[in-house]
Amino acid sequence: MEDKTVLITGCSSGIGRATAEAFNEEGWTVYATARDTDDIEALAEAGCKTQELDVTEDEDVAAAVERVVEEDGRIDCVVNNAGYGQFGPMEDIPVEELHAQFDVNVYGPHRLARAALPHMREQGEGTIVNISSVAGRVASPGMGAYNGSKFALEGISDAMRPEVDPHGVDVVLVEPGPVETNFGERRNEELDRRTEMSGAYDTIYDFHEDQQTLGGKNTVAVLPEDVAETVLEVAVSPDPKARYPVGQFARLTLLSRFAPDTLRDAFYRVLRKFA
Repeated sequence: MEDKTVLITGCSSGIGRATAEAFNEEGWTVYATARDTDDIEALAEAGCKTQELDVTEDEDVAAAVERVVEEDGRIDCVVNNAGYGQFGPMEDIPVEELHAQFDVNVYGPHRLARAALPHMREQGEGTIVNISSVAGRVASPGMGAYNGSKFALEGISDAMRPEVDPHGVDVVLVEPGPVETNFGERRNEELDRRTEMSGAYDTIYDFHEDQQTLGGKNTVAVLPEDVAETVLEVAVSPDPKARYPVGQFARLTLLSRFAPDTLRDAFYRVLRKFA
């Protein structure tokens, strides 16, 4: 795979870092990016090419893609991993915070795809991997902003897949369930900055607090390396599937999509009683 290139966003930790390491070990030329390159020095020492990239900045996106093409002559895979989650009932989330959520989780992957696709079309091949989540197919109280961003990413990916297929380009969604990363820490930071709350959704916040009191541990969480292995599988597949759930919890949760809405709502009413 020495002639294959991959550009990965959000490599400072978690899934992004593990994915960069996995591709690097397989001999790919890896362009690992993050908002702060100090966070990815270890990847540079391991042989990855690193670059500052904020997916909300058009100039950063264009520069990252152009560097890959200029230095290696092609861009074979883009892994849209950068993302974070807002927590809270939708009434308590200000519009600007919702916009910021979409700017990273939806507009960011769109920026990268638009920048990379002309080169992939010219090559006649390429793969765009969008890291989604089971939260992109099954919504839950308190996670509406994150749900909305991932639902949007799923819809965009489903539309893009047949659009670019005639040009030899694959668009694939990777859908983990809970992953052992610092996702919860970032979520808490966003929540701590929120100054105005309605006071009408104490049970939802209490449930969140209970999770934190227990250490935020999730016995069904998969490792970032599990997700990275799946992404690598997608990148080397000549005919990848549209979606790759990661972990047994993810696969079981996705089955709940086929339950009637009234049944899912009843389930949340029961949970609320025990919150």
